[in-house]
Amino acid sequence: MTTPAHNSPPTDTEALLLQLRRKQGTWIDWATACQTLQKAGMTPQAIFEETGFEPIQQNQIVVAGQVYQSITGGSVSEQALEHFTLRGSDSLYELRILAKEDRAKAVQFIYEQGLDSEQVRDIAKALKEFAYRSEPPKGFTDHPGDAVAFSYWSLARQTSDLQSRSRLIAQGLRFAHSMGARTAIEKLLTDFAVVKAKPAPRLPLFRLETDTDVPCVVQMLGQWPLSVDELQAASPAEPDPLFGIVRSSSVQQAWVPLPGWQVVLTAQDPIALLVPFNMLPSQTDSSISEIVLVLVDRQQQSWDDSSYFVVAGDDGQLMMRWFDAEPDVPLLGRVIVIVRPKKVLDEDYTQELWQIDE
Repeated sequence: MTTPAHNSPPTDTEALLLQLRRKQGTWIDWATACQTLQKAGMTPQAIFEETGFEPIQQNQIVVAGQVYQSITGGSVSEQALEHFTLRGSDSLYELRILAKEDRAKAVQFIYEQGLDSEQVRDIAKALKEFAYRSEPPKGFTDHPGDAVAFSYWSLARQTSDLQSRSRLIAQGLRFAHSMGARTAIEKLLTDFAVVKAKPAPRLPLFRLETDTDVPCVVQMLGQWPLSVDELQAASPAEPDPLFGIVRSSSVQQAWVPLPGWQVVLTAQDPIALLVPFNMLPSQTDSSISEIVLVLVDRQQQSWDDSSYFVVAGDDGQLMMRWFDAEPDVPLLGRVIVIVRPKKVLDEDYTQELWQIDE
């Protein structure tokens, strides 16, 4: 006698795990399998234990697969698509920083030039920086080859060592697409003037030093007379010990107190963000792991080369950037101050032996 099946039909989890374990299909099939398993509730670590695909590899092929999907149906040739279908996930992964409309041209360019993933990483950065310009520099076009050539042209102009300069010029000539770009780079063979690179400004960091720097925020209930119900309905607010952030359980909002510094008082539309220190511009290699508070004035959207700005990334996430020239992307606000939390002992301060009390 058979009993009716009450369970839902079995998923294809086992089949997907077997596919990954045997590495059946292309890397795109593996990416789809990893993404499906993760959406089904499996963690990257669990997938690794079942298949041998390390979490970092899963992330790479899933992101590369998303890049691949964004270039299909575009201007990429069938030969290039076939090439990247079989190999090159590491190269496509590097193109994640580019806007979707720029990826197709970049993929075709990379395929025609026969570049490997290490070279593609530098190419992607050059294309990203070039995209921030409101218009191509004089003599250069918006072709990917000219964009990369411009990057090498800029580096060569800033280099005084003749051997390094010659190597950069050769790289620029290799990628130059237009005659104007080639002419501009060839001029560097006779013009040995060194143009100093404009340094990025210092981040406006400030460390809270004393308790008096951290004011207390008290919830405002309203104006007298008030009812008992209003008093009892006020939700408790517990300040966060890091910056004194106050969160309310009744509404999806939080408030943070800041000292009455001039830069804070003059802000027209300030908003605060919590950011890991090593995710700040120019701090990605830092070993400092503390959380800092970034104050952004959303009203200040006019570019200047001495400030950092918040812009939208291609994935819709916020990015902090400095631009040495006026960018062709909307500026969402200027970073006016970055506050580090108060510490009883500042390790950076005591790195000098003479600053340590005996």
